Amino acid sequence: MNPSQLQLPKLCSKRRFFFTLVLLFSLYYILTTIRTITIPSSSQDPHRHHPQLQEPSMPHHSSPPKPSANQPSPPSSSLPYFPLCPKNFTNYLPCHDPSTARQYNIERHYRRERHCPDSSSHEKKLRCLVPKPSGYKTPFPWPDSRSYAWFKNVPFKKLAEFKKTQNWVRLERDRFVFPGGGTSFPGGVKDYVDVIMKVLPLASGSIRTVLDVGCGVASFGAFLLNHNILTMSIAPRDVHEAQVQFALERGLPSMLGVLSTYKLPYPSKSFDMVHCSRCLVNWTAYDGLYLMEVDRVLRPGGYWVLSGPPVTSMVKAKNQKRDLQKEMEKLNDVFRKLCWEKIAERYPVVIWRKPSNHLQCIKRLKALKFPGRCSSGDDPNAAWYKEMEPCITPLLNVNDTHKRVLRNWPERLNHVPERHGVTISRLKADTNLWQRIVVYYDTKLKFLSNGKYRNVMDMNAGLGGFAAALSKYPMWVMNVVPFDLKPNTLGVVFDRGLIGTYMNWCEAFSTYPRTYDLIHANGLFSLYLDKCDIVDILLEMQRILRPGGAVIIRDGFDVLMKVKAITNQMRWNALCVKYEAEFRPNMSIVVQALQPLLRSSGTATAPHRQA
Repeated sequence: MNPSQLQLPKLCSKRRFFFTLVLLFSLYYILTTIRTITIPSSSQDPHRHHPQLQEPSMPHHSSPPKPSANQPSPPSSSLPYFPLCPKNFTNYLPCHDPSTARQYNIERHYRRERHCPDSSSHEKKLRCLVPKPSGYKTPFPWPDSRSYAWFKNVPFKKLAEFKKTQNWVRLERDRFVFPGGGTSFPGGVKDYVDVIMKVLPLASGSIRTVLDVGCGVASFGAFLLNHNILTMSIAPRDVHEAQVQFALERGLPSMLGVLSTYKLPYPSKSFDMVHCSRCLVNWTAYDGLYLMEVDRVLRPGGYWVLSGPPVTSMVKAKNQKRDLQKEMEKLNDVFRKLCWEKIAERYPVVIWRKPSNHLQCIKRLKALKFPGRCSSGDDPNAAWYKEMEPCITPLLNVNDTHKRVLRNWPERLNHVPERHGVTISRLKADTNLWQRIVVYYDTKLKFLSNGKYRNVMDMNAGLGGFAAALSKYPMWVMNVVPFDLKPNTLGVVFDRGLIGTYMNWCEAFSTYPRTYDLIHANGLFSLYLDKCDIVDILLEMQRILRPGGAVIIRDGFDVLMKVKAITNQMRWNALCVKYEAEFRPNMSIVVQALQPLLRSSGTATAPHRQA
């Protein structure tokens, strides 16, 4: 839509209209001159902290820290500021905290699952602002970030040292360099992907969404972007330190995740391909339970790509080769029971394909006495804290298969089959609405076209309309759908060729601090008013937002006034704008919240970079 076709916000009187024009002019002026603003050095800024890089030593359930003596006190008429967290909370992971993980069972890597602080007690929540590390710099802009990251932003040397010969990542002076290597492709990911491309149509648009299990620093997903393939890279927090944080610092979609006890937080039939390169998952354990979970999230006709053991390698020791061959036989046996077909085996990869239907397999499944199909009464899309089940997710009957066929990318973005009652007309209306809203954002707030934002999160994604409207910009969106939302729309998001996850925002997200540039929350706080304290949601937003990042909150007037009072305590500067009723009749105000400066600076109208 032409920006000139959009109407300016309406106010109730000429005076308010004149005030709004002055405010928008000031916003435009500051946005165009923001680079000339001088940020005081650490010696001038008494509120800057230099945290040590160590594990959090403060227990989750202790009392919130008190403000330091040198922190400014707010005016007596306002509420007290939230204090900075202790220095050693720079890399605080509330639901993946190593200091508490040790109390959980190591069986099936259960201690690597999510274990969040008790959400029923406010006193057990850490209510402070997670600080940035000393020497933090604005990340490299995309696409440079794909190859470089500042050491001070992710100050972990272990991965560079441990994987030194495999070209995962190198530390060169003050920055990390990502040459595109990996354990299975030390010479570079290009040659590795070329082997896969001889079998799979990666450039055709038929493969759009990929799940990379045990992603390393996400070099595989980074290279697939060359073919317009969007990869969700997952890995647990492990001894290598911060693989997922490296991936996000590079501007690549990633989140903490592990195949353990619970289902992966994605709907069934979501990914066109699942990939594992030496991901250290025992695929044949527990009667193939983890492969059944891969089968659940893989689309009918989707591909599973495996490299590394037990794929036949160049090892010369006969005993070791014999063990690998036995393990591969076990793997092939599980796939036969899943009705998967091996379509290629060429070093260093083996590729299987999931069937489009189970018509030819039902008798075979009964004969092999393999765990049968999951109960028709179970929702295969329910995956938030749901334990994995030893059963096969049913596929559609042959006569219904044509109803679920997806178009190739990019056509599938706006042409998806009906799912969960979402009609084509509703999808089109939602798409048109978000296109108009995003044009308004870009025209009036200058958030999208300035090139500052790469990692974007939509906390209440709905049908993925916001992400679809951003598809023309050099950014990607983590589309988050509340796990108890009715109807469940995350499957529609994946059908559109986008990616996302389920979430309960009363808990912390499975990511490191400072990993998102822009956070969008549409109606989220109204949704959670009666579920948990919105203070904790806002503090979680501060934790995952990069210094200099921005937040756009759309909600009702009363809710936004509550939100704004809390963001004032967080030293965020908020700009309220009233939109035309056509954008959202019940959500007529937008708050643009800015990362705190930790000093008094008046009302800001553009994202400021911290020193």
